[in-house]
Amino acid sequence: MLKQFLSPKEIEKKSLKIIESKVGNLGVTREKKEIIMRVAHATADIEIAKGIIFHPQAIEKGILAIRTSRDIITDVEMVKAGIRIKELKNFGNRIFCFLNDEKVEKEAKDKNLPRARLAIRRAASHLDDNIVVIGNAPTALFELLSLIKEGKVSPALVIGTPVGFVGAAESKKALRKISVPYITNKSRKGGSAVACAIINAIIKLAIR
Repeated sequence: MLKQFLSPKEIEKKSLKIIESKVGNLGVTREKKEIIMRVAHATADIEIAKGIIFHPQAIEKGILAIRTSRDIITDVEMVKAGIRIKELKNFGNRIFCFLNDEKVEKEAKDKNLPRARLAIRRAASHLDDNIVVIGNAPTALFELLSLIKEGKVSPALVIGTPVGFVGAAESKKALRKISVPYITNKSRKGGSAVACAIINAIIKLAIR
């Protein structure tokens, strides 16, 4: 009989044991498996987790960026709120989200443009050698990719898992064509929970 009230540690241990039995033999490195497991744990969706795609240098660059106190820039406040900031205290990383910046809000209203797109543009001076985490808005990822292709920015790592029926799958397909290290997935599924699970797993790997 299932115990109704488990401790957080008991819940996590039991959840990860169930996930382990369902994901099977992934044939990937320990680091990749940990990220995949964390995505499954955050979403209760094994297929999303097994569909995570890694650039060959993604994990290495992500860990290095965390350990060298690089900034983390997010597309929406929900992603920013989901990053375990307490675990970053020994590294001194800062987290930025410009979605609600006054200039961004004004320009979005005046020009009738998506705030997420303008927020990435506003963040341009913060993107070089830092980590960009996009979990919600395909427009933010498309704007970031444009800046990268134009040679204006060069992030250390792009975590791109936007969700939706319009542009999400297409933006992630475009992400997989760039040389900058990335972690993403193929389908229209994704979201803030996926993005947070990935960056939080990388933070845990950096602590070890």
